[in-house]
Amino acid sequence: MDFSKKTVLITGAAGNLGAAVAELLSARGAHLVLLDLRREGLEQRYGRTADRHMLLPVNLLASADVQAAVLAAQQRFGRIDVLCNLAGGFRMGPPVHATQDGDWDFLMDVNVRTLLNMVRAVVPGMLAAGGGSIVNVGAQSALRGAAHMGAYCASKSAVIRLTESMAAELREQNIRVNCVLPSIIDTPENRAAMPEADPARWVSPQDLAQAIAFLASDAARAVHGVALPVSGLS
Repeated sequence: MDFSKKTVLITGAAGNLGAAVAELLSARGAHLVLLDLRREGLEQRYGRTADRHMLLPVNLLASADVQAAVLAAQQRFGRIDVLCNLAGGFRMGPPVHATQDGDWDFLMDVNVRTLLNMVRAVVPGMLAAGGGSIVNVGAQSALRGAAHMGAYCASKSAVIRLTESMAAELREQNIRVNCVLPSIIDTPENRAAMPEADPARWVSPQDLAQAIAFLASDAARAVHGVALPVSGLS
């Protein structure tokens, strides 16, 4: 899994998973384009400057801003070889029959529309360059509905279906599209939210990053449209 001649764009780069993926791929030689909503979060993670890194604060829900960020990355590095769509969110909710438009829209926006905006901006360049790899983040809870999680399960299920559709559309153009399905990720935020749970049964960001790196790499050149469970011990 050598990324020394590749440029990787990571959304949600200031988060725990984004930092784990960035650290792993940087160690394997990648140039990194690191996107998150606020520059302060990016600089806190990565510092202000780096030779092989580019920090881009961007609202992923603003399609014009996303297009501008991708263009800036292409101008600096020439092309984007790998897109890691890591940005997303979770929210418990009421029963489905009591779900408000705001709850539905929030989860569809943060988990699905961000992905759509990114692939709209990145895929044309991959087509022009002759190939690439995209890795999305679904969730194991996308495989089956759960009480008070209807909107979340639906949004992450949409990620899987979009991954499969894109894989079918793009594989003949040498663009691979896959996704990972983590269980609960072991982060400080999840530990604080679930103090009675056993985090030893969750998946670490570093282990999930290894799975993402594999799917992004040439080692997975024969893998298309996979939704890979990454569950730790849970």
